[in-house]
Amino acid sequence: MQVSSNRIGDIRTYYTNSLVEVFPQVEAKFMVDAVLSFYTDIPALQLAINLDKRVGESLLLKIHFAVKDLRKFKPLQYVLGETEFNGMRFYVTESVLIPRPETEELVNLIVEQYKGEKDLQILDLGTGSGCIAVSLSQALSAKVLAADISEEALSIARRNAKLNNADVVFKSYDILGDSSDDLIEGQFDIIVSNPPYVREQEKQLMHDNVLKYEPELALFVEDSNPLVFYKAIAKLAHAKLSIDGQLWFEINEYLGKETEALLLEHFRDVQLINDYKSNARFIKATNPR
Repeated sequence: MQVSSNRIGDIRTYYTNSLVEVFPQVEAKFMVDAVLSFYTDIPALQLAINLDKRVGESLLLKIHFAVKDLRKFKPLQYVLGETEFNGMRFYVTESVLIPRPETEELVNLIVEQYKGEKDLQILDLGTGSGCIAVSLSQALSAKVLAADISEEALSIARRNAKLNNADVVFKSYDILGDSSDDLIEGQFDIIVSNPPYVREQEKQLMHDNVLKYEPELALFVEDSNPLVFYKAIAKLAHAKLSIDGQLWFEINEYLGKETEALLLEHFRDVQLINDYKSNARFIKATNPR
């Protein structure tokens, strides 16, 4: 390491310059400040008034290796092992997707519609980090069941429920392989899912930090059958939704009309909803029973 001293000011300058070689200046500074804040417990906005504070060698080494990972395009959230979602802290590893702002929107749409209702029954399919399940459990009067095929993801989701004091039940479930409806017990007012929906042909549109580090199992579907998860979940939802229960999806913006047509076969009041970027990102449908 060639940083001139262990002062925060010198560390900040040195590692920002290092990241500027591969990232824009603003992004590089943001990431270095995030790393420094994480390891020193100094809020990022207060780093500028703590430039003369010194850090120990072990801490400096952690900062060095964090920046080294960032230079390899490892996402900041994986480098730090955590992220923020709906104002809460969530652990993340490469076993789960990094929660996105669009998924926050999905949660907030559901909360806005159902706030004030009591004793809701909610099922989150493909829970990943548990961000949807935990957020809905905290925001609504609800019992939440969350399922995923990945035991590693379920382990992370359980940690996040504990971290945020959320009462969520987790279950191992293969949406495509477990064909029996009986494996999911009960009836639900809300079934929500952010399943894999990125087609293989869309990989060329994605950045290296996603392709190299985020779990393919949670991202990609075959070009020949891009709605495979939506079909399976819609079938389950048709059997497991209560009267007037709703199915909510995050969807592929390029397949909005196709997803809408799929749901119109068995549901009523199907509605495509745009995200904050004006892309068709969500869809909701009501059980016709």
